[in-house]
Amino acid sequence: MTTEAMHPESVAPNKRDKLLKGIKDFFVHVLAQIRILKRAYPGIMHVLIFWGMTLLIIGHAITLMQMALFVPFVELTFPRENLYLTFEFISDIAGLMVLTGLLLAAFRRFVLRPKYLQTQWDDAYVLIMIGIIPILGYINEGTRIIAAQPDWAASSPVGNLFASVMSGFGLTSTGAASIHSALVWTHLIFGLVLIGSIPFTKLRHLVFTPINILLRTDRRAGVLEKIEDIENAEILGVGNIEEFTSMQLLSFDACTTCGRCEDACPVTISGMTYSPKDVIQAFRNAMHATLVAGSNPNGETQELFAGETAWACTTCGLCLSVCPAFVNPIDEIIDIRRYQVLTTGGMPKSVGDTLRNMERQGNPWGIPPQDRLKWAEGLDVNLIQPGQETDVLLFLGCSLAFDERNKKIARAIVKLFEQKGIDYAILGIDEGCCGETARRLGHEYVFQVMAEQNIEILNEVKFNKIVTQCPHCFNTIKNEYPQFGGNFEIEHLATYLAKLPAEGASSTNARITYHDPCYLGRYNDEYDSPRELLDRAGFERIEMTQCKANSFCCGGGGGQMWLETDAETRVNHQRLNQTLDTGVDTVITACPYCLTMYEDAINSKGLGEQIKVLDLAEVLAEGSKAEN
Repeated sequence: MTTEAMHPESVAPNKRDKLLKGIKDFFVHVLAQIRILKRAYPGIMHVLIFWGMTLLIIGHAITLMQMALFVPFVELTFPRENLYLTFEFISDIAGLMVLTGLLLAAFRRFVLRPKYLQTQWDDAYVLIMIGIIPILGYINEGTRIIAAQPDWAASSPVGNLFASVMSGFGLTSTGAASIHSALVWTHLIFGLVLIGSIPFTKLRHLVFTPINILLRTDRRAGVLEKIEDIENAEILGVGNIEEFTSMQLLSFDACTTCGRCEDACPVTISGMTYSPKDVIQAFRNAMHATLVAGSNPNGETQELFAGETAWACTTCGLCLSVCPAFVNPIDEIIDIRRYQVLTTGGMPKSVGDTLRNMERQGNPWGIPPQDRLKWAEGLDVNLIQPGQETDVLLFLGCSLAFDERNKKIARAIVKLFEQKGIDYAILGIDEGCCGETARRLGHEYVFQVMAEQNIEILNEVKFNKIVTQCPHCFNTIKNEYPQFGGNFEIEHLATYLAKLPAEGASSTNARITYHDPCYLGRYNDEYDSPRELLDRAGFERIEMTQCKANSFCCGGGGGQMWLETDAETRVNHQRLNQTLDTGVDTVITACPYCLTMYEDAINSKGLGEQIKVLDLAEVLAEGSKAEN
């Protein structure tokens, strides 16, 4: 059976699927605001303001439709009698929700002042204006209660409280009646001013953020956009603000500057001069200056990045997972890199050297491709030829083939497969680099060439599934090769091994911690299989503070494996410190990049006798050998 027959090309989502997804997103992310609530304080604060204002707007709409302006065109038959009393009570509570939320917001912004929360003039403006409106509403309600002396006053507890206070200051029913009309108009004017200021203040997110959430791309996180017909494409990357797509421009206005991305970003935390929030806001400012004010006619984005700022991002995706507005800074970073690499050639030297290695030798190390099998010397590995068939095609990737430390992992996998009697084979020197590094560094052309060559080779052999140890190879083949017609069933080594029959549990009792690779966990939702395998092996697992979906990057993704960084601002050093906090002497990972970055940090800090890093395959192979 050929791979094409086994795995037909994926069908794009149809209109019905998109509609259902839009409805789900509207209720989950716009109304329920699930992502915002992941942080308790700002989440509760925002929900109180949002739902309080929503209820007040609905209440005011219902009230306006009772007036002569709408009758007889629209005459609501509710609320009446007991329902009206409920309406009054809900409206009162809604105003209280808004004021409570505003107090929390003001305390957080002006007293707690988290460093990632940027305060500008419109932050104070919004808090003041939104606060004035319910207060004016309560004063209106209080004057109405004083003037009319209704039986239902207790159903408006806050309004009734205001009435009592104003009565205590000597306001009579006649006086209340005389000023009520003016207060209504004042209330109305403040409301209209607030609405009119939406496009010019951060309130714009009330419009742009829901639209961005509902219309965002169908591409899953971890998949970059393909440059179609790259041989003839006139635009390669983004060199000025007009070259961003309309949805990217929309996302710049959808950003609320909440700072969650900056607070989560491993690069920012490590001390580098990079912030995903600042990147998006720089683009927004350039967009308004160029497309709205016309004061920046060239719109060149090069000026938005000082030095090598565009090359700091590790593409770990943590900013994507925490953003309530679903803004994606990674796409913009990659667009800038593509422009510098494919158009201007203005990339850092280490980037140029790495890409030159990939162009000439077919791998980032620059090692001749005929040396791809040197790791297997002394092993009886199964090589597959065109037309031959195997159950599992083991795709090792460049790290396991060329990096001296990671070669040990390749040998461990082969021994593990042989111990378990797995029918497997490898492509040998026919296996090419998956191209992921080239794509993340902006060289889309090299990536596309490598992808097409690999797809051609994979289609010449027969197999039931591909298994790879490298999460970067896994994500690329699984999620990006389909853009070129390469649809293959592929599993990460941990997922594949976890599905095999469990063997007798070991009793090592060794204390270890597991590091989640970004491209395996966050981008492909595989958190459980590695942990299950370690538990079966009898290890005592200690979780790091940042683990699973919130895992901290090793610093090697996005091409960072081959970039030089300041020793004082290295992401892998931060992750090592988090690992040391667990008190274990061994950290296990399931990615060759992560292992390399950990070893670099351990050696740089001289901690080789205190802690070591091993790959999941190594500890499993050793355990299986001991059992046998």
